[in-house]
Amino acid sequence: MRVLGAILAGGEARRFGGDKAAALWRGTALIDHVARALGPEVDELIVVGRDWPGLRRIDDLPAPGLGPLGGLAGALVHAGRHGYAGVLSAGCDCPNLPADLRAKLQPADAVVAGQPVIGLWRADHAERLLARLSGAHGRSLHGWADAAGARRVDVPGLMNVNRPEDLGE
Repeated sequence: MRVLGAILAGGEARRFGGDKAAALWRGTALIDHVARALGPEVDELIVVGRDWPGLRRIDDLPAPGLGPLGGLAGALVHAGRHGYAGVLSAGCDCPNLPADLRAKLQPADAVVAGQPVIGLWRADHAERLLARLSGAHGRSLHGWADAAGARRVDVPGLMNVNRPEDLGE
């Protein structure tokens, strides 16, 4: 199965108070930690919602400002148009992803329990997610995971950086 890796990085990081993707953890930008973990797991790696050196940018769909679901929709549409069967997604704020994340989440559709931004999704969900975003269903990733029938997979010990103090060693 050809899989597109998507780092969702289009958020405003209001709770963080600055550019979360560029924040350092162990001397490296958060987004670079995620790229190093996802890169070997996928056939192509993109960043959704922002520019980042060395990564191809894809826009959120149907518009910016829709949170992680807009980023996931952009990735799913891109995947479908370019012959990928699935998308392995993660937020730019999860710097300690395991090296075998894709294997842990197979088969698609599956998300990390408690962190559904980290997931393996079938690319054929694109139109359904776009329709959901245009309706009154809200923008909850948990709600989308339920609607897509995604399994929850326990992956203990993952970070989720929302505030600068979350970067503590």
